[in-house]
Amino acid sequence: MRFVLAGAIAWAVLGQAVPSHAQEQRANPLPPGDGRDIVAVACTQCHGPNAFTQLREGPDAWRFQVYDMILRGAQLTQPEVDKAVEYLATNFGPGINVPPPTKQVTLPDGTGKNIVETHCAVCHGLDRVSAARRTRSEWERIVARMVFLGTPVSADDAKTATSYLEANFGQ
Repeated sequence: MRFVLAGAIAWAVLGQAVPSHAQEQRANPLPPGDGRDIVAVACTQCHGPNAFTQLREGPDAWRFQVYDMILRGAQLTQPEVDKAVEYLATNFGPGINVPPPTKQVTLPDGTGKNIVETHCAVCHGLDRVSAARRTRSEWERIVARMVFLGTPVSADDAKTATSYLEANFGQ
């Protein structure tokens, strides 16, 4: 009985001292760089890194996101904000190694398809587009937000994309 108890205690102590494979995988998954630790601590207190590593935004849009999170409770000083924004824009800016989509999507033909494929897919998979069902006003807000976040499209192309999205992925 004593050996069983001693073995259980030793197992518990070793289990705490030696990180498991799962614990090692939970280590900071973000790319190395100045500001990584700030982002890891500030952002992952409330959500996992996938909530922001899937985004591809320019510096102004990342600054907007960071300040939005501060309004929601993230604790950052101004110098930390600047480092976090620089880190996020450098590692998760438009066109930087977009993760593969969760599923491959072929969009329906139509006027605006090319705009959606060439501009939306720069920052995220088209599976996000095809899975949504939105009203015209919702698509207008989404497209306007994407333009604000850095999608380089003209006002006419934004209207064409909105019409395409409404026609193919409307409610």
